[in-house]
Amino acid sequence: MTSEAPAPAPAPAAPGRIVLLTASHRVAPGLLSWPAWQTLRDADLVVCADADHPQLPYLREAGVTVEHAAPTAQELIDACEGDRTVVVVPSGEGDQALTDGLARLAGSGRVQMPDLELLPGSYDLPGARLLDLVQVMDRIRLACPWSSRQTHEGLAKYGIEEAYELVEAIEDGDRDELREELGDVLLQVVFHARIAQEDQDEPFSIDDVAGTIVDKLIHRHPHVFGDETAETPEDVKAHWLRTKAAEKQRDSVTDGVPLGQPGLALVAKLSSRVRGAHLDVPLPAGEGIGYELLAMAVRAEESGVDPEAALRAAARTYRDAIRAAEGHKD
Repeated sequence: MTSEAPAPAPAPAAPGRIVLLTASHRVAPGLLSWPAWQTLRDADLVVCADADHPQLPYLREAGVTVEHAAPTAQELIDACEGDRTVVVVPSGEGDQALTDGLARLAGSGRVQMPDLELLPGSYDLPGARLLDLVQVMDRIRLACPWSSRQTHEGLAKYGIEEAYELVEAIEDGDRDELREELGDVLLQVVFHARIAQEDQDEPFSIDDVAGTIVDKLIHRHPHVFGDETAETPEDVKAHWLRTKAAEKQRDSVTDGVPLGQPGLALVAKLSSRVRGAHLDVPLPAGEGIGYELLAMAVRAEESGVDPEAALRAAARTYRDAIRAAEGHKD
């Protein structure tokens, strides 16, 4: 008798592939990467649990059939049998239950898992979190009893306070504090722009604010965006002053200098304007400490020292001496 060789065991079914397709909510829906579009078109099944997902109209317009379903992890694995590819379009909050279920099954060792792939369909661009800030500010303006009642005039003092706190963080060299204070200053800009949207006569938005400064920066940097050349910081400053003068058409070099700023900073700014215009302006003579401080501030500015910062540094040293006299050990 001859014995027959045992028949080979059937090959296990190919487990297939599960693709979790993510997309940034900060990028316009429908703007997906080419690999994302290829995967969507080649998939055997595309599912999305969120019937109002912002990507769905664009996927359907592109001819991609999307099934509105919320499969369990096991159902998703079963749908991949036969080497099928299933694409999951997660909701904006993510599908935590599904991903946790897949992790549990993969860790059990009892289930033949499909290949799991996370495919980013779009990425955040630099500055994308600013969109979040605008959205958060819009919601706060509408829903917060305090924020909804604020005006430009009422917020003005906070802008001054935040600017001073930013300067202090810079002088302290505290990186964490610097990041936080920059955020607080940025909040003032976004808050004022949000209030400005509601003006009945001359509304403008944060986009108008950004557009204005972008245009200004491009116009005042012809050596970067145009045909001018600038080899030194002095050349750049000369470009800036020429374009600024042409834009403003001011009658006096003092125009645009805010008189409400601290006294030493005000004197330094006026002195800088005088030097830049090559004017010969004798210092006013008078009695009292004010005229003495005026002369000292002008002398500091002419020598390249910021008198406001210099006095602030001396004041901080004085503060430390006071604390030491009180017995504090910093």
